[in-house]
Amino acid sequence: MRKITPFLWFDTQAEEAVNFYTSIFNNSKTGNMARYDEASAKATGRVEGSLMTASFQLEGQDFVALNGGPIFKFNPSISFIVNCKETSEVETLWNSLNEGAMVLMPLDKYPFSEKYGWLQDKYGVSWQLILSQEEAPQKIIPSLMFTKEVCGRAEEAINFYTSIFKDSGVKNIFRYGPGQEPEKEGNVMFADFTLEGETFAAMESAREHNFTFNEAISFVVNCEKQDEVDYYWNSLIEGGQESQCGWLKDKFGLSWQVVPTTLSKLLSDPDREKSKRVMMAMLQMKKIDIAALQKAADNK
Repeated sequence: MRKITPFLWFDTQAEEAVNFYTSIFNNSKTGNMARYDEASAKATGRVEGSLMTASFQLEGQDFVALNGGPIFKFNPSISFIVNCKETSEVETLWNSLNEGAMVLMPLDKYPFSEKYGWLQDKYGVSWQLILSQEEAPQKIIPSLMFTKEVCGRAEEAINFYTSIFKDSGVKNIFRYGPGQEPEKEGNVMFADFTLEGETFAAMESAREHNFTFNEAISFVVNCEKQDEVDYYWNSLIEGGQESQCGWLKDKFGLSWQVVPTTLSKLLSDPDREKSKRVMMAMLQMKKIDIAALQKAADNK
């Protein structure tokens, strides 16, 4: 399990989307599928027995999908760059993802790549398909676009994240030059950096966008022990805003879930009453308390 996992919030289409993505990407598979039980269905208004979460891999990259209702909508502030070795691979993926999609940048030749396109697929998830000139460190890379009030803060955010996570560092930062209005000279045009050995990208846009980061895409930080939960929660919440069930928004508006790995084990316990008690305990929490979850599981 990777330390940081992208988490996608769907309305009701998570299972359909997971099956679609795993059918078009290589080295892909579905994992555990958890369904709403009586307690979680009652708490969320979902249908008991319907899909709650599904873990899956695309090109070896871990993801989790949730059917959480129509509260949050995907937008291009977070997209996924897919590094392709062959033009045919770019075209094949583009043709598959383009069905029912909204094209943000047409598939074409650009100064930075012989073949590149950016689209928002039929579920709303954004993909940047690119013919890579060099061997990419990672096939699929989460990309953060800083817009509106956080435009101009991408480098600050990169430094903040790399100061928190281990095995982290900044690889490249390319900046806007003069005469690229409305972009401000010196702002981040494109940057790539690593967190826990995983590659991320960042960019800024001063153009008029009607979107910024929201909870539709968050990043799960998988923790083994309570001291890890405490560390990542306390670090990421600085200047941000806490929410329920391990969720928080950092000071740049990016959403994180700081979650102990034992939580999924307790929630998937075959003893329905035990998992129900754990769910009810979790729903009362902001930062996750492993000992309290275990106490609920043991009915003490």
